Amino acid sequence: MTVIGMSHGELSRYDTLLRVERGELRVEDASALLGLCRRQIFRLLSRLHAAGPEGLISGKRCRPSNRRYDDDFRERVVAIVREHYHDFGPTLAREYLAERHDIHLACETLRQLMIQAGLWKDRDARRPRPYQPRYRRDCRGELIQIDGSKTLVVRRPRAAMHPAGLYR
Repeated sequence: MTVIGMSHGELSRYDTLLRVERGELRVEDASALLGLCRRQIFRLLSRLHAAGPEGLISGKRCRPSNRRYDDDFRERVVAIVREHYHDFGPTLAREYLAERHDIHLACETLRQLMIQAGLWKDRDARRPRPYQPRYRRDCRGELIQIDGSKTLVVRRPRAAMHPAGLYR
């Protein structure tokens, strides 16, 4: 038996189509549930009959995007940034690329290219930790003074704390 990796949406779609096959659900109701028209429901049912559950898995899975820049262009941009703008941030490097090299990229695209090339670190990787490590105390249950002063706090007797006793 083979194991098929399906997303939550694909699994829900498979379950709905099985309910349509068993007659528990009408095609109109399935189309309303899945947000598709009747024709698409019948198309999915024919794919389910032909290829089984594997036919419902998206064909775009594990493929690069159609909008992705080609590798030569990406390498050329990284080479220019590494040579001329290695100490710039992505926003300033993008402005200089557009102005001097006539290369127009989105800031986030250039940031991702710089991170992959090791020229930039994201904010979490750059930020030093704001706290010092807290070391364990010598004795269990031992407390420290928060203000750091060496003077001990002396309490007055309760009678002296009374408002009438403060004016004496």
